[in-house]
Amino acid sequence: MTVLPDDGLSLAAEFPDATHEQWQRLVEGVLRKSGKDVSGEAAEDALSTKLQDGLTTRPLYTAPEAPDEIGFPGFAPFVRGGSAAGGAAAGWDVRQRHLGSDPVRVNEAVLTDLENGVTSLWLSLGGPGGLPVDALPRALDGVYLDLAPVSLDAGAAYADAARALLRLYAERGVAPEAARASLGADPLGHEARTGEVLDLADAVGLAREAAAHWPGVRALCVDALPYHEAGGSAAEELGLSLATGVAYLRALTEADGDGGLGVEAALGQLEFRYAATADQFLTIAKFRAARRLWARIAQACGAPDAGAQRQHAVTSPVMMTRRDPWVNMLRTTVASMAAGVGGADSVTVLPFDHELGLPDAFARRIARNTSTILLEESHLARVIDPAGGSYYVERLTDELAHAAWEFFQTVEKAGGLAAALRSGLVAERLAATWAERSKQLARRREPITGVSEFPLLSERPVEREPAPAGPSGGLPRVRRDEAYEALRARSDAHLAATGSRPRIFLAALGPAAAHTARATFTANLFQAGGVEPVHDPVSVDAATAAEAYAASGADGMAVLCSSDALYEEQAEAVAAALRAAGATTVFLAGKPGTSAGAVDEYVFAGCDAVAVLSSVLDRMGVAS
Repeated sequence: MTVLPDDGLSLAAEFPDATHEQWQRLVEGVLRKSGKDVSGEAAEDALSTKLQDGLTTRPLYTAPEAPDEIGFPGFAPFVRGGSAAGGAAAGWDVRQRHLGSDPVRVNEAVLTDLENGVTSLWLSLGGPGGLPVDALPRALDGVYLDLAPVSLDAGAAYADAARALLRLYAERGVAPEAARASLGADPLGHEARTGEVLDLADAVGLAREAAAHWPGVRALCVDALPYHEAGGSAAEELGLSLATGVAYLRALTEADGDGGLGVEAALGQLEFRYAATADQFLTIAKFRAARRLWARIAQACGAPDAGAQRQHAVTSPVMMTRRDPWVNMLRTTVASMAAGVGGADSVTVLPFDHELGLPDAFARRIARNTSTILLEESHLARVIDPAGGSYYVERLTDELAHAAWEFFQTVEKAGGLAAALRSGLVAERLAATWAERSKQLARRREPITGVSEFPLLSERPVEREPAPAGPSGGLPRVRRDEAYEALRARSDAHLAATGSRPRIFLAALGPAAAHTARATFTANLFQAGGVEPVHDPVSVDAATAAEAYAASGADGMAVLCSSDALYEEQAEAVAAALRAAGATTVFLAGKPGTSAGAVDEYVFAGCDAVAVLSSVLDRMGVAS
């Protein structure tokens, strides 16, 4: 190591070290100016954000709060990555998903993707709308199977699909050591999706065959997406994936006769699939925590050095929206970046029109180019574990790992994942989590750009060919936009039936400086439910309110928008004028209790927007 001579220019030498207590005192002073008289830890609590799973994001993290030992990339506990490889040649596998039952169309999409940056394929087979198993050779016509890894998703038909792929390798002369694939056997994941119970025997048989003859093939997939899509939190997704993985390890190592695999061989037969969301830091922490947790399982099984978890990240379907779907490009970009920074081995970016049906060529191009830009232009893969060493990321990883481990132990105490699924424990836990999150979505504390925030009623709908229905019968599938989508659908039906959307009149009082903020807030809120705000004229008073309301075409509703001071002066008179003109309900944009008695209801930041909008549509006579 080269030691540089002392040049006498010590950085920050003349400045005393700042302490945590000094920072707290400065925070106290700022909060006191805003009317909050708190001190010490309470000052930090006032600036903290509550997350799911009992986690909290603090405003400041320092070295003492970070875990002492996180290891090195490629070594247990694998927090910093499952491999020590890095540099310009490193990068995640760009895995594109392919849906559809027509092998010719699937083949065209596959070849186009491979020619334009995709490095592996994820094929949906079997079931309604899936690719027929016997059509697999046609779908992979022209694909160099020794160069392009294949991941299968065949549900109950996993055994037939897997053997069809292995036969195809043999028929096309692919050397066993050159084949790279995930056969996708996931009986417990299928049960979570559909409620259908499958025997693990076929999965065990595939794993034994792969371990004996196909060194680059993994037979089983631990798919955590069913739990994520049912509304589960990050810790619940991780805990249930651990329970699945442990169940498969038991089955693989306890097989009857001499066919059981050793622990290291069994660990090598699993691939894990997790959702990547637009919550950047939580996603980074999730993939890092997942590796740490699985390393702990491997250590308990006596094979600590074989515990490097193989991870496949998929951008979250839950976060995708049907309205203003172009924003999904931003969501998937953040999610894929976070998955790559978190150390995922493979990343699938769902096309921005995923929720609308089968993606078109443009959407597929954007999806694959998202990873290409992150890898080739942003160079995210040039550094191993770029988030490592961040006090916040390390603390979040540690706390998330502990929360996930606690839930994993709960599932194990209930008899394992199969028992927990069949008893309803998993469904009840995920439903409770989603119910709490739904409250945050309804109150817009978790905003959805283009849906609950900044909606555009005049946007032209994006039309796509319907996608095949996914498996159902087990855990539900939820979406962040579902409550608002139901409201917008009511508005659309009303537009189709009557030629206009339901309308509400915004009675803006006083000059623009007094009413603009609340008028903008109110217009944004009501458009989220498909209600068109009429803000013309820009300003009214008691003398002009009745005429303005009558000209607006509003459906019995009006909202007063102004400052608290002007409410005191004008709210009562303007509200009376609006009622005289036919308004049956007068809202006020502001804190409940302002001008009490003059208005009927209030809209304000943090109100239950879904409940308000649903009630408004009901009273306007908009069919549900």
